[in-house]
Amino acid sequence: MEIGYIQLGKSEPNSICYIQTSNLDGETNLKVRQGLPQTAHMISSVQLRDLHGVIECELPNRNLYEFAGTLKLNNVAFPIPLGADQTLLRGSQLRNTAWIYGIVIYSGHETKLMMNSSSVPFKRTNVEQVTNSQILFLLGLLIIICTFSTIAGEIWNYQNKIAHWYLGLTQSASDKTASAVPNHFGYTFLTFFILFNNLIPISLQITVDLVKFIQAYFINWDIDMYDRETDTPASARTSNLNEELGQVKYIFSDKTGTLTKNVMVFKQCTIGGIMYGSGNVAEFSSYELLKNLEQHNTSDQIREYLTLLATCHTVVPENKMHADSLNDIVYQASSPDEYALVTATKDMGVVFFRRTPDSVIISFRGEEEKYEILNVLEFSSDRKRMSVIVRTPKNQIKLYCKGADSVIMERLVSDDPNVPLTTEHLESFAKDGLRTLCLAYRILTDDEYNEWLVQYRGASTAINNRHELVCEVAERIEKNLILLGATGIEDKLQDSVPESLSMLLKAGIKIWVLTGDKKETAINIGYSCKLLSDQLLNLTLDEATLDDTRRQLREHCLTFGDSLRKENLASLVIEGKTLKYALSPPCRQDFLDLAISCKTVICCR
Repeated sequence: MEIGYIQLGKSEPNSICYIQTSNLDGETNLKVRQGLPQTAHMISSVQLRDLHGVIECELPNRNLYEFAGTLKLNNVAFPIPLGADQTLLRGSQLRNTAWIYGIVIYSGHETKLMMNSSSVPFKRTNVEQVTNSQILFLLGLLIIICTFSTIAGEIWNYQNKIAHWYLGLTQSASDKTASAVPNHFGYTFLTFFILFNNLIPISLQITVDLVKFIQAYFINWDIDMYDRETDTPASARTSNLNEELGQVKYIFSDKTGTLTKNVMVFKQCTIGGIMYGSGNVAEFSSYELLKNLEQHNTSDQIREYLTLLATCHTVVPENKMHADSLNDIVYQASSPDEYALVTATKDMGVVFFRRTPDSVIISFRGEEEKYEILNVLEFSSDRKRMSVIVRTPKNQIKLYCKGADSVIMERLVSDDPNVPLTTEHLESFAKDGLRTLCLAYRILTDDEYNEWLVQYRGASTAINNRHELVCEVAERIEKNLILLGATGIEDKLQDSVPESLSMLLKAGIKIWVLTGDKKETAINIGYSCKLLSDQLLNLTLDEATLDDTRRQLREHCLTFGDSLRKENLASLVIEGKTLKYALSPPCRQDFLDLAISCKTVICCR
């Protein structure tokens, strides 16, 4: 039976397992699933037999990335929240883990995979649709001709049945053996239908399908579509859609992993208003940073910065390592950004080498430090940030937060002295085409944390609207942050991307790209990809209010005049906050008119 699991104990240390969800969402990277600390010790049938409790969870639904439930154990005072990190869905595959114990929550048609399953839609090409409509027209014409001919034939038979007695149209009273051919409307109609059936080209569809089938082999054999590096020829998987390749008008693309290699490299950073590294070199040089860590007025900020990178993440060491083999650690990360940051921190001597269900252990320049993980406020596309609340070896409670500059900057203390220089450095990173993240922290008192924890437990154990409630509670503590700095990560373009996009644009295809980068980064990548050029009229939409967005849209639309909604040598870059207003009812039609008037559209953070 195919089922969905809530995981309890596992063969791996620290109650961690790895799964691959390529059958669910197409992603091939390994994902980490974390068991509950309260059940991590249950690795035998005897221990599982003594487990007594109740699971309350949401009704079966189609959402693959969210799950809300609570586990109430008889020997635990408060409900334990269950989320997506504890679930193994039907269709996922267990990797690098020998076994797990789990509890079935959904089975059969209630699993998320089954609820997302649907019959494959039958696709018809434009040519096939036209052909079908023409055949239906000819069929109607055939019926009309046959009906008219039948009526005319019946009239002729009625008028000539005496004169043409030899046709057997009537039966003489004196000749009872005369021919008895039935005088029937349907019989006559069928006769004419057979006579005129060549009006419908019955062999047309067969001929077209045969041509497409042969054409598919020519596509597979086309040497111009053969990649020698990977020994990969073109593959026509659906031969009946061949001609649709020439009908493509728009291409919608993500940037990361599609236009880029999705291999992140730590290139630059800024800490305490000082920039380190250069975008012109292949590898990040940490010499100046480590020198300032030893003796500089920003050494405390550098230490907090490196500690944040080593603790605020969901990366897991693949196997348990000891202090004498820290350089050989292999990390498993669901995000290539986190992998790049943790690896860069490791190269600077701050090594994350062990994770337990409730702590992370790092080696800071040779000294082992254990940070107790009190809470994790996970990253989401709505929040655009991630936070962890830890208890440090010095028994301080700290909140470490990293995320997009647009959300971090608005949560800082009002008089943070690092903001001007960090903002300047972020713009420099973006112009170099680097992905940016801001890093900040906050020290919490025990009373502040305990008061907030009560609210967080209530939100995290809610069955309905858990995500919204947790985000609301997180807002209450992710404030008054102290800015530490920012990171700049490079994600190189795939080979031949500029040439490929240039050819598509020359073919008259319009390209729309979505990216989570800053506007400056998006523009830089646009020029690198040949999506933007000086020959185009480059338009931007970065307004912060609905009225300003409406005004700017109308001004841009007036720029095109009679060429609006036609193909123009123009491009459009729009920010995420402005897109929200552009898609609202007052602006939607103007935005559509403007967008389809441009050759390329880039939507950024």
